[in-house]
Amino acid sequence: MKEVLEEGVGDGDRSMILLQGKQGLVEAEAGTQRSTISRYVTLLCAVACGMSVANIYFAQPLLNNLSSEFGVDQSIIGILITITQIFYAVGLLLLVPLGDLLNQRRLIIGQMLLSVIALVIVGTASTSLALFVGMALVGLLAVVTQTIVAFAATMAASAERGRVVGIVTSGIVIGILLARTFAGIVTDFADWRSVYLLSAACMLLTIVVFMRVLPNVERKVRTLTYPQLLKSVFVLFAQERVLRIRAVLAMLIFADFNILWTSLVLPLSAPPLSLSHTAIGAFGLAGVAGVLGAARAGRLADRGYGQRTTGYALLLLFVSWFLIRYTEQSLFALVIGIVLLDLAVQAVHVTNQSMILALRPEARSRLTAGYMVFYSIGSAAGSIAATYMYAHYGWAGVCLLGASVSALALLFWAVTKRSMIAAR
Repeated sequence: MKEVLEEGVGDGDRSMILLQGKQGLVEAEAGTQRSTISRYVTLLCAVACGMSVANIYFAQPLLNNLSSEFGVDQSIIGILITITQIFYAVGLLLLVPLGDLLNQRRLIIGQMLLSVIALVIVGTASTSLALFVGMALVGLLAVVTQTIVAFAATMAASAERGRVVGIVTSGIVIGILLARTFAGIVTDFADWRSVYLLSAACMLLTIVVFMRVLPNVERKVRTLTYPQLLKSVFVLFAQERVLRIRAVLAMLIFADFNILWTSLVLPLSAPPLSLSHTAIGAFGLAGVAGVLGAARAGRLADRGYGQRTTGYALLLLFVSWFLIRYTEQSLFALVIGIVLLDLAVQAVHVTNQSMILALRPEARSRLTAGYMVFYSIGSAAGSIAATYMYAHYGWAGVCLLGASVSALALLFWAVTKRSMIAAR
């Protein structure tokens, strides 16, 4: 518990909420309530998160198909990915905070229904304009994943919040890793449109299940206006030191994550390896193994070992690049490096969210929104830097960049940990 106190993440703020679902009406206090989210609902939330976030990554292996069908030059079609990511960031700021103002159950189901419509627009697009508009909406509405994370954290008892958040966020990272593989397989058997239409059908099925089993959270009436709600996201950054520190760590680890996954296709598809797209996509399965292994990080955070878990994970992240460096000589070394890297990133991510969601029970959606903005910044910066380094310095340059970012994250953690202890 000492480490939790050092980070100031105790549940000092007490808030009364009414939890109403299949289990009946439960009056609970943050930090002391019994969990009202079953393991089944937790896993369902993880699946929904994985499907939702995968929607914004399907297009990456399909750019050639899209370029040919819509007559868009290959130098321009890549903007489709940028637009999707930009609108995802916009959604983080404009939609996710609504979870602290509106009924979360209705908000989640509503956003998922709109996502189904957006996916159908993409899957049936007859013009490039319709395609670009549909993809922008897909990116905007994919932020439902973060509303689900905040909802699951609210429904979980404080003693098991880290475990629940760990399971749900594992679904997000698995969705990111398997999106490209799924898109490639479905396109090989059918066509690229089937990827989005099948995803829409799966989302619709999930909505039907959610309507039956997702508990309802009745909130007290709030006097905040929508502009005040958005402004409070920035106020939270000014007030909460833990949020600022953990957001910077998120930016660094996801920059590292994207440095690997954005550039990995380049050495694997080039001589001497010259692997097929299917074989390259299979490396995502190694990443999934690492993510699943990180589920324990949430339990460690629940027990007060958040700082220690972060330190070990960042050290593991740094070491992973020394194995990844030998990709062109040994695919076995690459697989081990991928497992370690994804294990480390997910462990820090779960620990981060467990800590920040304990800060203000009444503001969990806004805390999540602010934190995830830094995730997006890191992801974009990592992707851009990785392609630049590969073009100018090859795979060795990419690995040096990844190791440097890992070292910076480890140094930042060590310095902020000491300063927080000294401040006490």
